[in-house]
Amino acid sequence: MERSQADYIGMLATVMNALALQDNLESIGVPTRVQTSIEMRQIAEPYIRRKAIRHLEKGRIVIFAGGTGSPYFSTDTTAALRASEVNADVILMAKNGVDGIYSADPLKDSNAVKYEKLTHLDIIKKGLQVMDTTASSLSMDNDIPLVVFNMNKSGNIKRVVEGETIGTTVKGK
Repeated sequence: MERSQADYIGMLATVMNALALQDNLESIGVPTRVQTSIEMRQIAEPYIRRKAIRHLEKGRIVIFAGGTGSPYFSTDTTAALRASEVNADVILMAKNGVDGIYSADPLKDSNAVKYEKLTHLDIIKKGLQVMDTTASSLSMDNDIPLVVFNMNKSGNIKRVVEGETIGTTVKGK
């Protein structure tokens, strides 16, 4: 499949995931908005930075979907971009079955070493596959910390949102 076409399909998948997450959060009484960079007003608001900030000020969760709306930019880069635009305190990166950043894939390499703390520059220099270099660079340039944690461990999402130290923390240059 041609790369641009595949990227657009991936962007649409993030919208479907965002709608599912929104439904789940709202079913437990959490006010939520989905904003997307791809126009689809019947199911989500268009991404407008000032409107996103206003939702956050009102205590709503804003789920950014659809990537940047352009191919060749990862969801990692979009997360760093949106975090920069709304002056987020941190990027929380939930991983499937991995509890932080390792020197190698811990599911494939039993000698992989877990890092408790890293800098954004460490990620780039060591070539760690936690997020792409554009996202790492953008996070570093805007001084936005990153916390990588296991989303499958019961209670971890609540723990990380409440500021408990879990997983791996990435901050600074």
